[in-house]
Amino acid sequence: MKVEELTAKVLDENPSMDRYQLAIAVAKRCDELENGAPSKLNVNTSSIKSTDLALMEIAEGLIRVKGFSDKEK
Repeated sequence: MKVEELTAKVLDENPSMDRYQLAIAVAKRCDELENGAPSKLNVNTSSIKSTDLALMEIAEGLIRVKGFSDKEK
């Protein structure tokens, strides 16, 4: 999926979140990934940028953004 599609998916599923808040959430998860945190996706992460990987994890609901997710798990 393209970055634009993933972004739209996250924002549609979380109406209380705007794109700037999403950017902050992606940046924080990207920092975690860069510092050695394992990915929650079952994909080969060596060919995917950490920012794209962070956005994909958030879009799939594997990473919950506190204060913005309307879904309870």
